[in-house]
Amino acid sequence: MRSASVAGASLGSWELLRGITPAAEDAKVRPDAVRLRPEIEPVVRWIEETPREAVFEKAVAELKSGLSYRSLLGGLFLAGVRNIQPRPVGFKFHAVMVINSAHLLGQSAPTSQRLLPMFWALDNFKSSQAKDVEEGDWTLGSVDEGRVPKPHRAKEDFVRAMEAWDVDGADVAVAGLCRGSGAAEAMEPFWRMAVRDQRDIGHKPIFAAQSWRTLQAIGWEHAEPVLRSLAYGLLDLRGDRPGPIGPYEENLRNAGEIGADWQVGRPDPDATVALLTMLREATPEAASAEVVKLLKSGIDPGSIWDAVLLFSSELMMRNPGIIAIHATTAANSLHYIYGASGDDTTRKLALLQAVGWQPLYRERIKSPNPIAIDAIPEDAPVSTDLEAVQGIFEAVGKDRERAAAETVSFLSRGGSPRELFDAASRMIFLKGTDSHDYKYGAAVWEEALHTTDPKWRPRLAAAAMYHLPGASRPDSPLMIRAREAVANVLG
Repeated sequence: MRSASVAGASLGSWELLRGITPAAEDAKVRPDAVRLRPEIEPVVRWIEETPREAVFEKAVAELKSGLSYRSLLGGLFLAGVRNIQPRPVGFKFHAVMVINSAHLLGQSAPTSQRLLPMFWALDNFKSSQAKDVEEGDWTLGSVDEGRVPKPHRAKEDFVRAMEAWDVDGADVAVAGLCRGSGAAEAMEPFWRMAVRDQRDIGHKPIFAAQSWRTLQAIGWEHAEPVLRSLAYGLLDLRGDRPGPIGPYEENLRNAGEIGADWQVGRPDPDATVALLTMLREATPEAASAEVVKLLKSGIDPGSIWDAVLLFSSELMMRNPGIIAIHATTAANSLHYIYGASGDDTTRKLALLQAVGWQPLYRERIKSPNPIAIDAIPEDAPVSTDLEAVQGIFEAVGKDRERAAAETVSFLSRGGSPRELFDAASRMIFLKGTDSHDYKYGAAVWEEALHTTDPKWRPRLAAAAMYHLPGASRPDSPLMIRAREAVANVLG
């Protein structure tokens, strides 16, 4: 029998959401704001204009009246794109970057809980919207139509502007690119620009990957304002001189040394361990150069990706916190770009940068804790039934090291990864209080469930126990308020 402590709380009024979980009135748009497509504009407007304290009731009422999940997801994402400044790429802008993570976690949840991440994201947007107003009330404006290039010139103009860190030139070129190119073609130069710069602790590839993934869910027809916001964020220099942070120039040279058959190699767990060990001390340049050697020797790129994610997870074990979170979420986004890009050089760069960035995170953490992810014992006395999952999340709130060891034993002995993932998601839904709970949770579980060598899955999952909320943490006040709103409207 599944314990209530694993579920986080008795479902209670959440069951009422089953009846409205889907498979407005119009309003004038301020003249200086970008106008969205007419089918989504009314949804965006009520999200923008409804007071924070009433937004849950409004959302439930709209869903009850037939609002589709896709429209709610799209309206929430586009409200953030229009109203939240993507500079710096982080902080309040997480209201935009977290949407896809919330969506992914929600899609795997039972029907009664599938909307919970959207309730959380609604409140998060209203909080960020208020902060943006306090900081100057930035709004994504209309594009300068007179400067939008012809379709055949748009990609070249965009690349030239991005390489010159030319904000205005990139903005008009994005519009031409979206209007004259297919989705994959339009995104290709964005992938290259996203992987070049580690500034903002890796948020730039996160923003790019989250934008593309959310557009896949809500429709490419909404791409133009999203990609204009993305370009503006990618060009943020944080007051520095133009140029990328991290080993990008070195890795451009490294990419040129990698042969054409670099993706045809043999999986090698020993190579994974050797690179993992190297990352504990190497410079960014030395670590990236080692990738070239491994690929030339015939190692499968997947074994290199395993080392990257194992090391980023080890950083979480050494010193849980914001830097360790981004070591994983940035690696996850670079891994996604590696799979999404159709350009051979960009794919090489995504892998090289993923390796080269890890020492940058390591140095910012500077943890004296010598804990090693490949040294977690596998002999914790746990079963492989649901009660073991309950015990793991009870341990999370008391002894994270024990929770990690029990996770390794549970999965190594044949316990269900899906049951563990589902329990982790419920912890995030009901007890999470921060965007990073969603971003990190979605990223680490995606990597754990799809790791190249399944032998590493238990260890990636174990490292997550150093950050995930445990069963003893109270339900978040926000979810309590959302539950009350559901009961008020549907009860």
